[in-house]
Amino acid sequence: MGKGRLEAFSDGVFAILITILVLELKIPRGDDLHALAPLAPTFLTYVLSFVNLGIYWNNHHHMLHAASRISGRTLWANQHLLFWLSLVPFATGWMGENHFAPLPTAAYGTILFAAGIGYLLLQRAIIADQGSTSKLATAIGKDAKGKISLVLYIVAIATAFFRQWIADAIYVLVALMWLIPDRRIESVMRE
Repeated sequence: MGKGRLEAFSDGVFAILITILVLELKIPRGDDLHALAPLAPTFLTYVLSFVNLGIYWNNHHHMLHAASRISGRTLWANQHLLFWLSLVPFATGWMGENHFAPLPTAAYGTILFAAGIGYLLLQRAIIADQGSTSKLATAIGKDAKGKISLVLYIVAIATAFFRQWIADAIYVLVALMWLIPDRRIESVMRE
């Protein structure tokens, strides 16, 4: 199977998720800056989630660009990733509406962790189909950044129950680690 349909479907899902995120933002009751203050937690979680979805979209694009063909295993791995990402708007709204309370903050991290696992599984499915000497396998290497991200998510989930601001800082840290699209793939594709 060609990868065009998978890319188009995934792009559509990402677009819908970002649209759902923005629809969660409520219009303030008032016309001054004070009216925006109660929306700060919701807006901050929106920004974090928008960035995270953008990071996944960018890296997903690069990863599929490195694939020459798509198998059924890859299709299902992609669906698994998209499932977890589809829960980001829910977790975003819950965490923002409850001002970063411990359980919603931990749930947000759990969804990010599961999406990270989903991304790893998609990566492995593509590499299994393409071979251990494929461009993607060469680019990914041992994937230290991916593994560190998963460990940081676990730490953040546990930390959310006694210092949720530290968990939030860890979520921001992981996003900052991935803010620039995965250059490993870009460099291998130029060769």
